[in-house]
Amino acid sequence: MNNSIGLYIHIPFCKSKCPYCDFFSGRASENDYDSYIKALSDNIKIWGKKTDKAVSTVYFGGGTPSILGAERLYYLLSLIKDFFNIADDAEITVEVNPDSGKTLDFDLLKLSGFNRISVGMQSAVEQELKALGRIHSINDAEVTIKRAQNAGIENISLDLMLGIPYQTIDSLKKSIDFCANCGVTHISSYILKIENGTVFEKIQDKLELPDEDRQVQLYLFAVDYLKKLGFEQYEISNFSKVGYESRHNINYWKCGEYIGIGPSAHSFFDGKRFYYSRNMEDFIENKTYFDCYGGDKEEFIMLSLRLKSGLNFKEYRERYNEDFPKDKIKNIKKFAVMGYMELNDDCAYFTPKGYLVSNAIISELI
Repeated sequence: MNNSIGLYIHIPFCKSKCPYCDFFSGRASENDYDSYIKALSDNIKIWGKKTDKAVSTVYFGGGTPSILGAERLYYLLSLIKDFFNIADDAEITVEVNPDSGKTLDFDLLKLSGFNRISVGMQSAVEQELKALGRIHSINDAEVTIKRAQNAGIENISLDLMLGIPYQTIDSLKKSIDFCANCGVTHISSYILKIENGTVFEKIQDKLELPDEDRQVQLYLFAVDYLKKLGFEQYEISNFSKVGYESRHNINYWKCGEYIGIGPSAHSFFDGKRFYYSRNMEDFIENKTYFDCYGGDKEEFIMLSLRLKSGLNFKEYRERYNEDFPKDKIKNIKKFAVMGYMELNDDCAYFTPKGYLVSNAIISELI
């Protein structure tokens, strides 16, 4: 098994809070940014001394990491390289909002070692962006992508949301065409979920949201149309050109270990799952909370089935020293007959239709 780990850095700042978002993030001042970077630096140093394992992926998420500016990001990545054993071919990603991306110094990011960006676009239709409370325009997204490409960063991912207010098959096609025409290599396409405590939860009865049947149509259209444009589905919500899958996220789904640094960040390290609370004081004190022991059979099944490559029976046998249970194979056959799963001698995996009910099926399998 791969002995390398992933590293996640949480940047909890945004210029404005989107009404659908429940991530730990909010508005702050430049002084707040610098104070946070001090705490982040201290914790990076602490964690870097706890492991000498190779770090194969680094991911700056948020919030809006790009709001910090290229110089602060350069500093943080340089510090990480000083205190962690970063692999020569590491995938190093930073999330970018088009509003800050249109002026971000991508040349400096490229120089510092960032080789992948993930752009939070969500839609290429202005009416839909407005309904989502996004502060950027379609032009901002286009400018951001071109500037990154001109700096030599070719591995670019775009976020697209499905099941959002006013969305139709035609408007979704317009958004997907925009992504393809920009020459990006990866698309994350998530169905909108109304989260507790968000503005959208309070006003959901007033939102022009597609019903469940329409959501299914939108998702299946996206899977089919993206494939026609050369974006292969490799996970429930992720599509890429061949060779441009997100290595960082695949590590999560393969039960690989990772360290998450920042308030609300989760880790799986030395067999344990633990996390920082959504509290800045806890983070400053480097106080984490134990969640559970990770990597058991049920978790392996659940995470593997997120991937298009599916649940590999040989990997299961090598990891747990036993064959995959026959009663579970019998269950999978039942779902295969229904068109929700595919099964062969090597593995089992969901069909696109199966992904839409995957949570219910996985609960039966584990």
